[in-house]
Amino acid sequence: MLHGMRTPRAVLPAVLLVLALAGCGAGRPAPQIWAADVCDALSPWRDEIDSLASGTQQQMTAKTTPAQAKENLVRLLGGAEQASEDARALVEKAGVPDVDEGTAVADGFVGSLAGVRDAYGKAKRTIDGLDTGPAFYDSVQVAVETLNKEYDASALDTSKLDSPELTRAFDEVPECR
Repeated sequence: MLHGMRTPRAVLPAVLLVLALAGCGAGRPAPQIWAADVCDALSPWRDEIDSLASGTQQQMTAKTTPAQAKENLVRLLGGAEQASEDARALVEKAGVPDVDEGTAVADGFVGSLAGVRDAYGKAKRTIDGLDTGPAFYDSVQVAVETLNKEYDASALDTSKLDSPELTRAFDEVPECR
């Protein structure tokens, strides 16, 4: 009986060591897993943004009333805003990749998507607030130019987030092709 009581105590340090080693990267996905999750998050977002660009162009040249164009543009921009938020939330959920400067990389992606989301939201609110009088399309053009500037300003600066492991992962995982 005494021997049986010593065995668990003798095993405890080994179990604690295994748990400590396993916890070193806990919650930090491998670069390939993180890259796949990010690409999965961005794929529907890209589709929505492509649809927005096409839809916006159609609205600017369609033979609709300014009120109809306004309603359609607000809906398109709202869709892009929501798609950007959905992508941002999924990238945030992907966590922090297990690479050097992983936190900066993850924060950069999340921050960029938040900036894009905010740019679409601002453009949506701007167009929604426009008068549908004779200057409507000129005002829409200004709002779209502002959106483009804010979109470009929120772009992820990858030169500061250079990770050979992530670069390789983004090149290798099928979700990113």
